[in-house]
Amino acid sequence: MLFDFGGTLDADGVHWSPRYYAAYRDAGGALEFAAFDPLFRASDEAVGRLPGVTALGFRATVDAQARLLLALLPDGDGIDPRAVAERFHGDAVATVRRNLPVLERLARRYRLGLVSNFTGNLKPCLDELGLARLFAAVSDSGVVGWAKPDRRIFEHALTALAVPANRAWMVGDNVEADIGGAAALGMRTCWIAPPERAAPAGLVATARISRLADLERVLA
Repeated sequence: MLFDFGGTLDADGVHWSPRYYAAYRDAGGALEFAAFDPLFRASDEAVGRLPGVTALGFRATVDAQARLLLALLPDGDGIDPRAVAERFHGDAVATVRRNLPVLERLARRYRLGLVSNFTGNLKPCLDELGLARLFAAVSDSGVVGWAKPDRRIFEHALTALAVPANRAWMVGDNVEADIGGAAALGMRTCWIAPPERAAPAGLVATARISRLADLERVLA
C-alpha cells in the first residue's frame, strides 16, 4: 500500500498551498488565493534549492518555506514568518498524530510505502514525525529523480516492496499525480479529498474518502 505524504498524511486531502494561505491570512495577509498560489509554488521550488535541504526535518522545512514564501509576497514584509509556520506546523502535526493509529494498524496488515514529490528530505521529516518506522519503502522525487505522475517513481517503491502494481493501492490527494499516475500502472487507487471538492471529469479512482481513517472501511 503506497501513500502520498503532503496533503494525505498531514492533512485529510488538503494541499499545502491552501493551508499556507490560511496561515498567511490569519497572520494579516491580504492577497487573494489566485495571486498567492503561483508565489507559493515558486517558494516550493526555492525550498528544493536550499543548501543542506536534504538534512532538514519537518519543522525546519516549514520554517524555511514560510520565510521564502513571505519574501516573494508583496505584503510579506509585514507578516511574521514564525506565525505562519506555527499555524501550518501545528495543524499538520495534529493531523499526523490523529492518523498515526490508523497507519499502525495498516502496517500490521500491509507493507507500506511512500511516494512523494518532495525536496530530498522526506526521510528526516518522517523521522521527526514518528512515521519512518512504518514505511518499508520511501520514494522521494528529490532523491530518486522522478516525480509523479512518472511511472518510474511508483515502480521504484513497488520494487522495494517486491509487489506487482496490480496487488497494490495508491492513496493520495492529487488526482493527476497520485491517482492518474498509479492507475496508469494498474494499481487500485483511493482519492482523499474534502467532501465539498468536486471530482474532476474522468476521475479513475477506485474509491474516495474524506479522512484517512475511512481507508480501513474501504479495505474491509
